[in-house]
Amino acid sequence: MEGQVNPGRVVKMEVTDVRSAPARALAEALREAAIAIGAPDDFSPQVERPADPTHGDFASNAALVLSGRLGRPPRELAAELAEHLDLASTGVSDLAIAGPGFLNFSLSEDVLWAGLRSALESGADWGRSSAAEPLRYNVEFVSANPTGPLHVAHGRGAAIGDATAALLEWTGHEVKREFYVNDAGRQIELLGESIETRWLQARGVDLEMPQGGYQGEYIRDIAEELAGELGDARLEALERPERLNLLRARATDILRAGQARDLDAFGVHMDHWFDESSLFATGGVDGLLDRLTESGRAYRDDGAVWLRTTDLGDEKDRVLVKSDGSHTYFVSDIAYHLDKAERGFQRAIDVWGADHHGHVPRMQAALTALGLGEDFLEVLLIQLVTVMRGGEEVRMSKRAGQFVSLRDLFAETGPDVARYFFLMRRAEVPMAFDLDLALDTSDANPVYKVQYAHARMCSVFRRGEVDPECLAPTDADLAALGPGTERMVLTTVLRFPERVRAAARARAPYQICNYLEELAGAVNAWYHEGNLDASRRLLAEGPSRPGRLALARAVQLTLGSGLKLLGISAPERLEREGE
Repeated sequence: MEGQVNPGRVVKMEVTDVRSAPARALAEALREAAIAIGAPDDFSPQVERPADPTHGDFASNAALVLSGRLGRPPRELAAELAEHLDLASTGVSDLAIAGPGFLNFSLSEDVLWAGLRSALESGADWGRSSAAEPLRYNVEFVSANPTGPLHVAHGRGAAIGDATAALLEWTGHEVKREFYVNDAGRQIELLGESIETRWLQARGVDLEMPQGGYQGEYIRDIAEELAGELGDARLEALERPERLNLLRARATDILRAGQARDLDAFGVHMDHWFDESSLFATGGVDGLLDRLTESGRAYRDDGAVWLRTTDLGDEKDRVLVKSDGSHTYFVSDIAYHLDKAERGFQRAIDVWGADHHGHVPRMQAALTALGLGEDFLEVLLIQLVTVMRGGEEVRMSKRAGQFVSLRDLFAETGPDVARYFFLMRRAEVPMAFDLDLALDTSDANPVYKVQYAHARMCSVFRRGEVDPECLAPTDADLAALGPGTERMVLTTVLRFPERVRAAARARAPYQICNYLEELAGAVNAWYHEGNLDASRRLLAEGPSRPGRLALARAVQLTLGSGLKLLGISAPERLEREGE
């Protein structure tokens, strides 16, 4: 999810500049220099982080782009750009021309010092920012039918939905997390019939499970639980429709409560649980149908009620009410999103399974017909999860009851590892969950790599008997720090706020995982330098000690904030076996 529109995913994002202040200043200075040497007024130079940090803090291909427009050699243009650049206004202390004409820039110590001071002064808020136009977001995710335990695909949606909500919060928006309970329709009817069948089978009745019924062992467990709660005599005395309604209602409550417990143990806390059935009970669906009929958007044909969506880009008109009088799930979905708007939300982000790909354009068409506009709904599609152990797939089938439940998964791996693994890959690509790697407690496991780096910084302060919250940035002398690893750690730390903004804009929590692993790698290399040279230990006495401790504190804050943003713990102590 890099902010581009992928097939089946609707992306309606705010147009914001997520670059750091130095990058914005440098881009503007480059633009002015380019215009001075003949570039058109609309020239917009790109300023990016180089893949190789030895190439500087920023790089630009502006000379190469201008070469094609101005018909001049790029290195010649790069030299002229360098002459016209006002570096003093950008915080850049060094400029180098590389290769065919790339411009590489290094930030001044003053800028780095100001960034370090900002990190320390921000404390636990390091990485947060304000939005130019704060919006009210409703982020709806998981939203499973209350017909069984949550499985691993639900877990991936839960982790990504929760982290996406956190990214929006960290960038200044108001967010509510919501679970849409699909407690109406044929699946719920099948749940009641499946439980009734298991109840009767346990009492010697020769009865087949209804077609499409739920086969899992949990159905037997619920049937016996309800028989004990309600009593066989009472169930037998009820007319079948009444018995099915009772079993269905009680089973839904039990399974919904179980889903809530699983999410809570997984670290996901919903602000609101919205029942689909309430849309029918409160007249929301009927009101919607009246509104669409009055506007001419809904019409009758062959005894059914249709929504006219072909003139809004949909491939065909859609059925809202079938000829037998039953409602399609489409009509309740529309009513639900209209309810979100009526509750004051300005944006709705829905996290759906990839099998809902075809539902995206029709929902957009329906909401456009209601006047909500193209900006209201954004859909993130989550691809399936395959659980692997020993190179073999762990089979899952929800209907057969052989699925890998979310609870079973994180009971084995721990919630932190499960969440991180769900988050570290792009949502729109299928995921193989490697249980062997998840259970590895070495640095090969990316979540432990990041947590170890955080714990190491905490151990430095414990061993040195230093209170990190009392470190004063004014005590740090950055000139005493080394130009190699330590500078790389510092510049990586200072990229954290812009990386959070970029990940929020792209709805891409995996970008934070990538960043944390990059930082942890640099930090671990820095930490281990002390094993080779005692003078480079973080607690070594000397003029560099205050700067190193200030940098260690900034690292601790950054890793802690990044893990917190992802909903993962940042332990202060984390030891390997044998340590």
